[in-house]
Amino acid sequence: MSIIENYQKIRKEIPDDVTIVLAGKTKTPEEIKEVIDAGATDIGENYVQEAEEICKSLGNNVENVRWHMIGHLQKNKINKALEIFDVIQTVDSIKKAEDINKRAERIGKCITVYIEINIGSEMTKAGVKPEYHIVESLAKRISTLHYIKLGGLMTMGPRFGNPEDSRPYFRKTKQIFNDIKALHLPDANMNTLSMGMSNSYKVAIEEGSNMVRLGTIVFGERECYIK
Repeated sequence: MSIIENYQKIRKEIPDDVTIVLAGKTKTPEEIKEVIDAGATDIGENYVQEAEEICKSLGNNVENVRWHMIGHLQKNKINKALEIFDVIQTVDSIKKAEDINKRAERIGKCITVYIEINIGSEMTKAGVKPEYHIVESLAKRISTLHYIKLGGLMTMGPRFGNPEDSRPYFRKTKQIFNDIKALHLPDANMNTLSMGMSNSYKVAIEEGSNMVRLGTIVFGERECYIK
């Protein structure tokens, strides 16, 4: 099936209240435009430079979707990221939150952020440790910053051949999400739990995810890419 057919099929299968963020890593502007034309509302990018190039090529189509930073955000890329993205899903420290807030203040932009949790405590992945007090401390600090708004939590989760193996990790993330939401932090809008990808989104949704990040299942296998 084509990219458009893949997207429209999966959009019909996934509940309407679950947002699909299409992971555009390594994809061409033409492929991104295809899914936008098919009705996609949210695009995720891993690299600021790649997102910038895609956005320049898309012209007015850029304004038809929300742009999510779903990769690790380096300090020296924050200024450019703020020009491109509507949501930064990968805040994993107080320092990063403060850096984003400081630069957002300079340009007068308020941006939504999610706290990234390394739910599997994997050495090769970013994100805060999956301990409630650590997430709570970061969430409370973000709620005091005026130019970033806490919108939810995000996790990659360990990748398994059998998506069922991801279930306990998603369940634990959902519990942390519920506990942070119950704090009713000022200036926070804790409505989004971003977890689940092409191989695990069904399990993630069953465990409470209302935002999934899909790439391969829509676009097909990625080309080899060196950044």
